[in-house]
Amino acid sequence: MTNQLDNDKLPVAAQRVAFALRTAGWVCFWVQSVLAVVATIILLFAIPFAIPSATAPGSSTSAGTGGGVFFALCGLAVLVYSVYRAFRFTRLSRELRSPAANTVRPKKADTIKQVQLTLISNLSGMLLTLIGAEAISGTLLAKSLAQPQALFGAAVDFSRFIQPLDIFVVLANTHATVAHFVGIIGALWLLDRIHKQ
Repeated sequence: MTNQLDNDKLPVAAQRVAFALRTAGWVCFWVQSVLAVVATIILLFAIPFAIPSATAPGSSTSAGTGGGVFFALCGLAVLVYSVYRAFRFTRLSRELRSPAANTVRPKKADTIKQVQLTLISNLSGMLLTLIGAEAISGTLLAKSLAQPQALFGAAVDFSRFIQPLDIFVVLANTHATVAHFVGIIGALWLLDRIHKQ
């Protein structure tokens, strides 16, 4: 009841911005968190098996080697930061709705800067995961082109075939890309809501 009374003291524009911050914050937080956890588990499972041993005879490159996975891991690290930024929106909403007299409510310019920082982190994370996707896709294309056409009468090196673990790395990178996309959409929606008030 007191929270409703305190919210009634807020201007309507501030109430709408606080609601938008809380909504976008929680939606982005949960969607990005779930996708980040799934992508991390997939990468942790796939990488040790996808990287061939350097001492193994006939070892070949895999989608788990090289720059592709490095960029995918960097994109995941930025995603963890973006999840924190999404959670920070919920705290900003609480500060905006705070009934305490000694609490300084965030200004519109400060709120916009926070949303822009989140947008930049999601854009940079998406760039990293897209670079990783390009590298991983290139490796998979090279493996598919190098596959032997005839299986009969010749010894076949199965490491030259695309393995299911290679697809796991692609799937993990795709999850991270989608998570960054959700963060970008949330930040753009917030900027639109803030500028309309």
